[in-house]
Amino acid sequence: MAADLKILHPRPNAIAAALFTLRDLDVDVAVIHGPPGCNYKLARMLEEEGMRVVTTAMDETDYIFGAGNRLTEVLKQVLSMFNPKSVGVVGTCASMIIGENLKSAVDEIHAEIPIIVVDIHAGYHDNIVGVIKTLEAAKNTGLISEPELDRQKHLMQKATDLEKERGAASSGYIQPSRGDTKYAVAKRLISLMKEGKKGAVVLNAKKETVYMFADVLLAVNEAASKFHVELINIANLEEVGLPRIQRYARDIKREFGEKGVVLHHLCGGLDEYAITNACVEKLIEDLDYVVITGIPHAIIPPEHAEVFSITNGPRLVAPLKQAGHHHVVVEIDLHPKTLGVRSIVESEFGETVRDLIQKQ
Repeated sequence: MAADLKILHPRPNAIAAALFTLRDLDVDVAVIHGPPGCNYKLARMLEEEGMRVVTTAMDETDYIFGAGNRLTEVLKQVLSMFNPKSVGVVGTCASMIIGENLKSAVDEIHAEIPIIVVDIHAGYHDNIVGVIKTLEAAKNTGLISEPELDRQKHLMQKATDLEKERGAASSGYIQPSRGDTKYAVAKRLISLMKEGKKGAVVLNAKKETVYMFADVLLAVNEAASKFHVELINIANLEEVGLPRIQRYARDIKREFGEKGVVLHHLCGGLDEYAITNACVEKLIEDLDYVVITGIPHAIIPPEHAEVFSITNGPRLVAPLKQAGHHHVVVEIDLHPKTLGVRSIVESEFGETVRDLIQKQ
């Protein structure tokens, strides 16, 4: 029995992945067809991003007799209240168990706008199923092309492989950790700069998390300027992928430009974080130190460099240390701080670096 257990600690579910994907497609309204509490916290968070999230609020009676009529009526209200350009309908465990026909309920209203029907539940082992099902539905409604769908499927598989090989799904249970103290790590980084060591900072972020992880790159550049040392800046900010993801990249590059930060190399887009190592590894050879911010476990540490990694995953500390990342710090509560923003958010590690260089 124990041999069948793959992961003991909680992981994101496919319903949440579907909702995030609808947001990345810039869908105006998402309708969750399930009980009112399903993904409640995430729904509230996504509304900070400008996407309306409503529920059909299924109850005990609906679990017996079905709620197709309820879904149809909620969709009519959504079209009347919000005048959306596109809508997503997301299934839940409740609608799946009773065999609800989401598409049939949607077809009844004869909508003149794209309605993306995602028949999903939380019972999948890999949450990327929610992403892929949403993108397949988006392709069927004409919101994305076949080549982009194929590209996204490839990236999702690579992301899953990464988590299973070197990330939070790489072990049955991973003890969460806050990592090393930010003060000690920042102090060590600054000492290398004061010695004139050669280094690089790699921004390898995912989606909206880039708004905080980018602050680490800014802070490290401020330190490099303070001590007059050269720094190689590498970032996965190519403008590719879904509409909102491209916008995130533009936002960050614009702000870097306003602050006088030069990006020496672009390695993929924000949805390509799992495959950027092929580009990055060639650029960080023969360095004394490397700072990796975002998804550091995607980057294989160079053999002779001292590696500083900044993540937002407490369960990534142990895998990163095991992989050879010398210093690992965790940005706690990053997701709530980066939803709904359009400019870089100060990170705790960045703030620590700035505080230390002001005292030099």
